[in-house]
Amino acid sequence: MTTMISKQWLLARLYEPDLVIIDCRFSMGMGDAQAGRIVYEEEHIPGAVYFDLEMDLSSPKSQHGGRHPLPDMDKFIKTLERKGINNESRIVAYDDQGGAMAARLWWLLQYIGHSATYVMNEGFSNWKKSGYPVSDKQPIRIPQTFTAEIQHGMVVNMEYVKKATVDPSTLLIDSREPNRYLGLEEPIDTVAGHIPSAINLFWKELLDDNGHWKSTAELQDHFKDIPKDQEIIVYCGSGVTACPNILGLSEAGYTRVKLYAGSWSDWISFERNPIAMGDEEERQEA
Repeated sequence: MTTMISKQWLLARLYEPDLVIIDCRFSMGMGDAQAGRIVYEEEHIPGAVYFDLEMDLSSPKSQHGGRHPLPDMDKFIKTLERKGINNESRIVAYDDQGGAMAARLWWLLQYIGHSATYVMNEGFSNWKKSGYPVSDKQPIRIPQTFTAEIQHGMVVNMEYVKKATVDPSTLLIDSREPNRYLGLEEPIDTVAGHIPSAINLFWKELLDDNGHWKSTAELQDHFKDIPKDQEIIVYCGSGVTACPNILGLSEAGYTRVKLYAGSWSDWISFERNPIAMGDEEERQEA
């Protein structure tokens, strides 16, 4: 079964007892960090619980580790248990940000060994626009027990990435907007540019003109120039919007994909790390 499920699929299974729906809406801009929780409390898919990107899906920032470090796994697992999730739960995540926040949760659950996790292709606004039910009631969840099996090989650190920049057998993918990758602008982090040798595949290119995820065949075509047996490391600004690209690669059949969790904001926290500007592919062709 594909990871991306339709709103019709979810509607048909809305009240199945082993299904846990998670609302991941969050504003990554300069606005109110509580905006996602506020709109969740106003209305959400019936039965959905809320996971906050910064409170539940990340650790606090420190000198290194990026703007959204991975959460402490013990704390994350306790949050899952408190919200009624066990190893048999089927989880469907959604947001209103093209799937970026839901993909972060999807990746974290893969990381702790929970494969029965899906992302709703259409976000909450599309669900509501279709006339599907919404609720302002926060469900009462019975605490459960969750046993994690951490997949340590799914994530890499700065030192690993530094070695990868000079290893032709590893491909680095930068998931940010092209202008940030090229170093033409940097509205969030303190330094512009990208990690040397990385190519740019903006994560929103996984979506069609209506903001829906492309089909598996379209995703395979999107990544067709990347060998299936190549090691791939994906990063973005803070390790969040890299996750949609990892999900897309997974849907397209790639298995050797890792996340640089700290991403660009971690890379530039080490002053001696090299910075590249411009287009790597054009430089290689020249």
